[in-house]
Amino acid sequence: MYNTPKSFRPIVLLNILGKLIKKVIGDRLQFYTISNNFIYQSQLERLKFKSTTDVGINLIHIICSGWVKNLSMSILAFDISQFFPFLNYHLFTLILGKVGFNQHVIKFFSNYLIGRKMNYFWNSFTSPSFDVNIGVDQDLALSPILLALYLLLFLYILENHLKFMSPP
Repeated sequence: MYNTPKSFRPIVLLNILGKLIKKVIGDRLQFYTISNNFIYQSQLERLKFKSTTDVGINLIHIICSGWVKNLSMSILAFDISQFFPFLNYHLFTLILGKVGFNQHVIKFFSNYLIGRKMNYFWNSFTSPSFDVNIGVDQDLALSPILLALYLLLFLYILENHLKFMSPP
């Protein structure tokens, strides 16, 4: 599992203020997107007011509705390995613009996610700057809402494709 270079990422120790700021930004993004109905009903994972119980209730409702119509029901669930480190951040900023976020918010995420640089400091040694794309950690306060926003485009395409399909 840990025999390839992509398995290792630099450890970044954030201070308490940085974590607090990310939490506040994540909460504000969730409030804005949920209050403006930008989140699909099927997106329930790790969002505020969306729990595992909500997922179970929603799933049972969908299955029972299908049974009432004499439909065969199936479920597709997936877990994308290494999702966050390989997001297309330029596409993400375009999605933020389409959703209607303020240009200041888009610029913030563009600066936060695109074109990051790093230096190493050790005693009196300072390394030259080098590009680093560490992406978004899955454990950060921003991860759930960033995932939900990033998947909007995929879910929109899927929804429009399914509208034109007829059951066999």
